Amino acid sequence: MDLQKINVKFFVADPGRVPLDSFIDVFHSWIQSSDGEYYDVADYGHVPDGPGIVLVSHEANISLDNNESRLGLLYNQKRPLQGSNREKLVASFASALGYCRRLEAEAKLEGLLRFRGEEVLVMVNDRLLAPNTEETFNALRPDIEGLAARLFGRSDFAIERDANPRRRFSVRIRAASALSTKDLLKNLQQKAN
Repeated sequence: MDLQKINVKFFVADPGRVPLDSFIDVFHSWIQSSDGEYYDVADYGHVPDGPGIVLVSHEANISLDNNESRLGLLYNQKRPLQGSNREKLVASFASALGYCRRLEAEAKLEGLLRFRGEEVLVMVNDRLLAPNTEETFNALRPDIEGLAARLFGRSDFAIERDANPRRRFSVRIRAASALSTKDLLKNLQQKAN
């Protein structure tokens, strides 16, 4: 299975601290300061449990997503990735965490935003390649476990698949202890053992 269209969501620790519409100005400032890397912002903040505020780029869509009433940064990888499935997962998680870190440091948000480091949702946005079945889970499980071990370091973790066949393939990874996005990114950037 050549894994592509990887989605990664890290959840906001205290979603009530920053109004969703604050991200519109932040994302517009990113567009203005980039050299064409980002090119549009879409406001779906009016949609309950929806995609929130979306920053569109060639590589990925980055959104403050409120699906299932849980606000978080959703990194939706669009461009094809090279390497093994585990390398693609690591690259997608590193990109997502990079955006989390960038938003946590964003001056316009006045330090009010922090992402939870003990839970992450990973999805494959391709129902043909990765149907939401036990077979897909079994095929991807070694790569997901390897990624989680690297991401959470020495912390124990659990992986839970959403078994609803009407949804995209997704797994939730929960660690026994919380880590900062800085520590998670540092763990990912270390060489695999």
